[in-house]
Amino acid sequence: MVMPKSTESHILPDVLRPGLKLVFCGTAASKRSAAEHAYYAHPGNLFWSALFEAGLTPRRLAPSEFPLLPEYGIGLTDLAKRHSGNDDELPRDAFDVPALLAKIERHQPRLLAFTSKNAARAALGHAVDHGLQSESIGSTRLFVLPSPSGQARGHWDLTPWQVLADRVDLSAAEAIRSMQTTAIDRKR
Repeated sequence: MVMPKSTESHILPDVLRPGLKLVFCGTAASKRSAAEHAYYAHPGNLFWSALFEAGLTPRRLAPSEFPLLPEYGIGLTDLAKRHSGNDDELPRDAFDVPALLAKIERHQPRLLAFTSKNAARAALGHAVDHGLQSESIGSTRLFVLPSPSGQARGHWDLTPWQVLADRVDLSAAEAIRSMQTTAIDRKR
């Protein structure tokens, strides 16, 4: 039996639990996020404003409020839990894809959204485009977003974030319909 690695050395804790509608996965915490112990903490990072502008949260949260995300059905994780910095500063073995797969299979969110093509490419092992992917992890659908990092500002586009928000709402509506159908079938 493989024992899980200790989470004590994680730069940022996973924000995961069963029943989430959406989990965001980045590559690694930035140096600023590691220093502040908060996801997407650099002031130039657009993550928190994108969540609000796309309609995934009712207000713009501060990075330090990341533990509140499960209240909105949202979770967070990274591919590199024990390293921080820009992707080009990380050691080759920083990304723990098997750990990510195990977490997603265990918690089964409806959607896993990679917050950059680089994160998705590292996890999936091939080039990707933005948007909903044809593959999944168990029952979890995969989505790729433009990076909210200030360093990727030249490639920024809120549109895929809005498409994701629409997809999350659609998934929620599908889940409600499924529960209603199951309830109706039980009454018969």
